[in-house]
Parts: sequence; C-alpha cells; structure tokens
Amino acid sequence: MHAKSITIPVDRITLDGDLNLPDKPKGLIIFSHGSGSSHKSPLNRFVAERLQEKGLGTLLFDLLSEQEDADSRNRFDIELLSTRLVSVTLWLMKQPL
Repeated sequence: MHAKSITIPVDRITLDGDLNLPDKPKGLIIFSHGSGSSHKSPLNRFVAERLQEKGLGTLLFDLLSEQEDADSRNRFDIELLSTRLVSVTLWLMKQPL
C-alpha cells in the first residue's frame, strides 16, 4: 500500500487529502467532505481501510479549506461544493497513479 498526504490545487486554494493506493488498484474511491467531518474522520478512515483491503485505492479530502469552513454558509453552497468535486476528480485523472 502506498499512502501519502497530498495537496490538491483547485481554484485559488489548495485542499488537503490522503491518497492510499495498493500496488495494482482495481479502482479508486473518492471520499469528499464538505461539512461536519474532515478527511481525518475515524469512521471514514475505517471504511477506506476496508476498501483498501479489497484492492481499491482511496482518496479522502476536504472540499473546503479551513478558512472556508469557518463560514458555515460555504457548507451549504452546492455550486461551490460540486464544482470542487468535479475539479478534484479532473485533477486526479491527470495524475500518474
């Protein structure tokens, strides 16, 4: 398993995440967090570990920076959150995994 903390450039900010990849991943599951928990959530990490045991890679990341999350309105900004998810997915598809 290859595990690393990553920084994802999106818009004019960077988002933090954890990428875990087995040697030959069967696929990649993206866990995106917009409010209430972060990519460090014990429950989500537990679920990710079970998926990794089955040969799947996982990316856990936060849709909002710490500063953005301080404004609770951002947690319900569906356009912002969905745009971020698309941007991160496109960024990830360009990475040499």
